[in-house]
Amino acid sequence: MTARTSMGSELPATNGSADAASLGGAEGAFPRHVLAILAVLMVTLVVVTVLGNALVIYAFKVDRSLRRQSNYFLLNLAVSDFLVGAFCIPFYIPYVLTGRWMLGRGLCKLWLVMDYLLCTASVFNIVLISYDRFLSVTRAVAYRARQGAANPAILKMAAVWVLAFLLYGPAIIFWEWAVGKSRVPRGECFAEFYYTWYFLLSASTLEFFSPFVSVAFFNLSIYLNIRRRNRCWADQARGPKSPLPGGGAPIAEKGTVSAETRLVCPRGPTPEGSPAGTGNRSSQNLRLSRDKKIAKSLAVIVCVFGVCWAPYTLLMIIRAACSGRCVERHWYEVTFWLLWLNSAINPFLYPLCHSSFRRAFAKILCPQRGAPQHLGEHHCCQ
Repeated sequence: MTARTSMGSELPATNGSADAASLGGAEGAFPRHVLAILAVLMVTLVVVTVLGNALVIYAFKVDRSLRRQSNYFLLNLAVSDFLVGAFCIPFYIPYVLTGRWMLGRGLCKLWLVMDYLLCTASVFNIVLISYDRFLSVTRAVAYRARQGAANPAILKMAAVWVLAFLLYGPAIIFWEWAVGKSRVPRGECFAEFYYTWYFLLSASTLEFFSPFVSVAFFNLSIYLNIRRRNRCWADQARGPKSPLPGGGAPIAEKGTVSAETRLVCPRGPTPEGSPAGTGNRSSQNLRLSRDKKIAKSLAVIVCVFGVCWAPYTLLMIIRAACSGRCVERHWYEVTFWLLWLNSAINPFLYPLCHSSFRRAFAKILCPQRGAPQHLGEHHCCQ
């Protein structure tokens, strides 16, 4: 969309949901009943975002079984998304409906910093979650050995916030000092790099393109790893081939494994009291089933992340190249609201794909009934 100053002139919009100007624009841009509908939809988004992510955060407080390294990354994501719903969207609603920022320049700067920080932190948390799942599948032994170490997880979580702030925070705070003047008219609230297309292109590469490629790579690597293991274990079941007497065609010796197969798919120790390989094969099948669920949920992550972020990022780059004259304002408005919608979807998309979270939510929401047995039996992304 195009931002409107108090004089009604149009300015090109730019990166970050906070940079979008009012949907209502000048007075009378929309009928009152349309503004009422928009207000209801926006408030609904706030309620869903806040309550959904608050439930994730509260689940960590009441259920100690959730306090594992991988789940703390989900907590980090829930915190960033909760603040999007509790701080960023509520401050934007009167701005988008009235067309004017009436809270002063100081609060405008704070809002911009928080909006960019939280949206970017949400993206980086998604990358961190995907990377953690990638390690749990492709480096399973080393990953399990590190599960008890809290410091590496805390450092990764802190790094997400530091990097998210460094991407836009200094530019929002110091840009007008660097250029010697402010380009933001009275009654408007957007970042000073509003017109700087090369900065926007560079930042969007770090904020969307690189994370999207990374998450897609993790998903593809998990898929290829599972496919290779499926093939290897099928070879294990068939066993190596031995020649028939008289030079006939070779046949597989059931229950034996070739040296090549053992090298690619090493077998663990056989439990006492069980037939050779039976316990290990059962463990392998269980782990493979779990990893398939991880792969499916990660595929959903890639798709939802792409749908919510790609339209906005692409339109932002196009608008920067043509100075905001080639994209209708309502399309740009829709795309950046998708960014905030992603924060409302995340608490359902990630934790609810884990039976442990579903059991915790059931305990919180239905304490008198307890957690239904079937909640822990199926994976939501199956």
